[in-house]
Amino acid sequence: MNHDPTRRNLTGLLLSLPLLARAQVWKPDRNVEYIVPAGAGAALDAAGREIKAQIERLQLLSVPMIVSNRPGGAGMVAMSALAAKPGDGHLLATLTHSSINNKLVGEVALGYEDFTPLAILFDETITVAVRADSPIRTARDLVAALKKDPTSLSIGVATSIGNHIHAAIAKPLQVAGVDITRLTVVPFKSSGESMTNLLGGHLDIISASAINVVPQLKAGKIRVLAVASAERLGGDLAGVPTWREQGVDAVYTSSQGVQGAKGLTPAQVGFWEGVLKRVTGTPEWEAFLAKNHWKPRFLGSAEARAYLDIEARSARMLLGQLGLLKK
Repeated sequence: MNHDPTRRNLTGLLLSLPLLARAQVWKPDRNVEYIVPAGAGAALDAAGREIKAQIERLQLLSVPMIVSNRPGGAGMVAMSALAAKPGDGHLLATLTHSSINNKLVGEVALGYEDFTPLAILFDETITVAVRADSPIRTARDLVAALKKDPTSLSIGVATSIGNHIHAAIAKPLQVAGVDITRLTVVPFKSSGESMTNLLGGHLDIISASAINVVPQLKAGKIRVLAVASAERLGGDLAGVPTWREQGVDAVYTSSQGVQGAKGLTPAQVGFWEGVLKRVTGTPEWEAFLAKNHWKPRFLGSAEARAYLDIEARSARMLLGQLGLLKK
């Protein structure tokens, strides 16, 4: 009989290796629910369904994925559903940039810190637009008018004061020297509604995502003054200059991704990172982003959390200057 303790320990370790290896492997073994904090047909819904379509096309799951629309409460309805199942890797939800601002202003009680960011997938660009007959023809004209009187022009945003759509116009105006605490900002339920009010003469300006301004730009009914991205967009918006090109050194990015429940294991996080990385590496995904005027940007879980932390600090500063931080 061998009484060598070193050999016994080595033998035990070798026997345990298959168990350790199996413990590091995880994949869904029942239906996966993908929660979208918006109604069917919205931009958030389109992105969620495209993720599902790519996963199915690439056969990355052996179980069905179901897209579940849970709009309402500035995303709180969707986040509450995710918060109810900590540690459950079979539940995913859209991660929106607006969730940072919404928590800071007190509109919702939950934010990205309460979940597991799995990946950032792309950036949404916010634009500033006026009616085609507006005397304001450039971002410089806009800055000049608002420096003279910050209350003189009404600005429509969706869907709430202090969110990313509001921040995307407030930040460059602040950099340009406008008193952003005195702006006349009007919230609407959707960018479609703010656009209707702009065209009807009830608003002077709207801040809205790129996809929402293209139809009316092509119809010749509006003029897009600036995009908040670091570089110009392509396609129908190729002729629209950035804020930087017009003398305002400001960039604002609104990102979208996927998050899981709080308390996911490294194996669960690794599985979904791999799946989402595969999804974003396809020509079909790139074509989908281009169609919606979204810029590809993949960040894995750890990078995504670090990025969101930086964005949260920046948002806190801006919202504090606007006097909108929850007290």
